[in-house]
Amino acid sequence: MPDYSFDPRPHSGIVIFAAAVSTLTALGIVIGVVTLFQSRGIPLEEAVLAERACESKLYVSDKQECMREWMASAHLKQFARR
Repeated sequence: MPDYSFDPRPHSGIVIFAAAVSTLTALGIVIGVVTLFQSRGIPLEEAVLAERACESKLYVSDKQECMREWMASAHLKQFARR
């Protein structure tokens, strides 16, 4: 009669390899997301400063326009410094 016993524990090399691959995959995803947030959109600090500069505006549309103008002028000042 053949022996059909199965050892449920995987070899330690396979476990280490799987852990390394999953760690590298997770790091790649995190780095990709961080890079996307940094390359697209506005930095959070800039958005907060623009919102504080325009907090006297009562209407949302006025506040949004003020924030766009404030950020555009901030970018022009930053570009002029270069």
